[in-house]
Amino acid sequence: MAIKTTPYEVEIDISDMERNYYRTHRFTLLRGPNETEEKLMVRVLAFACQAEDGLSFGDAAEEATLCKRDGTGAIERWIDVGEVDDKRLLRACNSSGQVVVYSAASSAQGWWNQVGPKVNRDNLTVYHLRGVPTSGLGRLAERDMKLHCMIQDGQIWLTGNEDTIELAIDQIAP
Repeated sequence: MAIKTTPYEVEIDISDMERNYYRTHRFTLLRGPNETEEKLMVRVLAFACQAEDGLSFGDAAEEATLCKRDGTGAIERWIDVGEVDDKRLLRACNSSGQVVVYSAASSAQGWWNQVGPKVNRDNLTVYHLRGVPTSGLGRLAERDMKLHCMIQDGQIWLTGNEDTIELAIDQIAP
């Protein structure tokens, strides 16, 4: 039996004052049967924070959530969401130039305190998205989303569905 996925059409207008990046992106995201809308929206936020030409979503569980490849197909940047296990992080650090992780869990600092000493690498950066519980992010999820994301001074405002969610982004590693 085939695994059923749900497609989400996303249009996101990004205003990132920290990187001087202003663009609108359109893409389709597939939400797996075990993925919550909250995690789907954390993937959208990770995209917004790292957006650039050539950034794409991974298709399989063993792939990065997002990645940017160079002209030869090698991974320049590996981006994951959640509290990633140490083996996956080590594999990512060894196979790409830069690794970035975004966690929205309230336990992010505790997770990093356990995993960090095992995987602390120069090419690894970890961020904690904090603010509303991730259930608040799920309120913005629609099958056809039009979102605006503004990033400035370590804050993220994500607007959609006539609702705005405000999050802080803290770098917890290095």
